[in-house]
Amino acid sequence: MKILVAYDGSEGSEAALKDLGRAGLPDHTEALVMSLADVFLPPEDESEETFPSYVPETVRLAHEHAQQKLEEAQDLAQRASEQIRSMFPTWSVHYEALADSPAWGLLRTADHWKPDLVVMGAHGHSMFGPRLILGSISQRVLYEARGSVRIGRSPLKKPDEPVLILIGVDNSADSTAAVDAVCRRRWPKGSEVALLAVVDSVLETTPHPSEPTQLSAEKLRDAGFHVQVLKKRGKPADEILEEAEAWSADCIFVGAKGTRGISRLLLGGVSSAVAARAHCSVEVVRPVL
Repeated sequence: MKILVAYDGSEGSEAALKDLGRAGLPDHTEALVMSLADVFLPPEDESEETFPSYVPETVRLAHEHAQQKLEEAQDLAQRASEQIRSMFPTWSVHYEALADSPAWGLLRTADHWKPDLVVMGAHGHSMFGPRLILGSISQRVLYEARGSVRIGRSPLKKPDEPVLILIGVDNSADSTAAVDAVCRRRWPKGSEVALLAVVDSVLETTPHPSEPTQLSAEKLRDAGFHVQVLKKRGKPADEILEEAEAWSADCIFVGAKGTRGISRLLLGGVSSAVAARAHCSVEVVRPVL
């Protein structure tokens, strides 16, 4: 498995690192830690052509500032990679820092490296100061990433304690992919899954989920889980969040899109709302192409 971990030194990104121990990830995993300096830095091979022999003081200072921020990002990425190695001795862990817009830098890296999962914190900060990023950087990655994205929040239990997983299910391919993702992972003994199917009481267009839900339950039981199946009527995001809170879920798995035929995750959609508002970690799953 390949995972791309975004790290900026904030409490949110630290929480995402700790959450890795509760994500069921396999022993043989390749991780790339990325830190982004939100600055412009000319490519090294073009520097001499870009800057003449006389460089205005303001330009020189700006270039030095950008270089300093990139070095700080490099230190952050190295620190996070060492922390991951201590948590997962069998993993292959690399790190990299880029001078780029954080969201686009992560997306370009993901398009090139093709990770199975992108891991981010719920909140973080830019290299220039505090900034709420769910809805900006994290939200943009949720929108545009071609693969699955995990928004990690601080775990309340030890890594070896059983994990309580809530999966929002419907008749969509992405929902099936979320179930498959859980089945492929290695979870602590005694971990449980609740499958929640919600009939949308507003649109009244949601296909009846009974048969797909039962098939998913059988698949999860075959993978060794104790499974309960829940069916509710209401607004899907609200019902998922309320059930996760009531059940004290450690993580929510949802498909990136449901049965309404939209081509990507939209702001205000079920997955977007769950990722933004949940008390626990949320994994938004896209099918493997």
